Amino acid sequence: MRILHIDSAVTAERSVSRKLTAEVVTRLTEANPGATVTYRDLNAGVPTIDTDWFKAVRLKPENPTAEQQVLIDTSDAYLKEVQDADVLVIGLPVYNFTITAQLKNWLDQITRAGISFRYTAEGPEGLLKGKRAYVVYTADGTPMGSELDFASGYLRHMLNFMGITDVTFVPADGLAFDRDAGMARAQAALDQIAA
Repeated sequence: MRILHIDSAVTAERSVSRKLTAEVVTRLTEANPGATVTYRDLNAGVPTIDTDWFKAVRLKPENPTAEQQVLIDTSDAYLKEVQDADVLVIGLPVYNFTITAQLKNWLDQITRAGISFRYTAEGPEGLLKGKRAYVVYTADGTPMGSELDFASGYLRHMLNFMGITDVTFVPADGLAFDRDAGMARAQAALDQIAA
């Protein structure tokens, strides 16, 4: 089993999502002793896509400049980590009702026509099939699945769009109101992973 562990919280050691993603990875590696883990901390910075990125990565020039090659290599590296993984463990802290900017930037880097998805006569088809994702959803005041939650549905949609349809959420929500109850929800989901 090859695990890609992704964090995006900006709260460092105070982060609940970081603690819970680490726990998911621990449970997976204990159950699969030969598992390997690749760690990516998106809080270290993920470049936004822009016109230069579009010209380099999407338009695929025959002879890219040195600057364009850096953009291509960076996007390819993010995508290869996902392609190589059997399981993704993604921290989804909710800020202002949605995903972090870093996580959005990462999704923009890896959602590439012809590589992670393609358009067909029947509609789009995800090309990253056969993978499983565990998403740790943490929020102080945004209940997962509520009308205020613009994060979990979006991330599920994007993973599904790229072919990753086996998605399990580990929710720790409502932490500002009843931290114990929120952590209990997460623990119940963690216990299912170990089962």
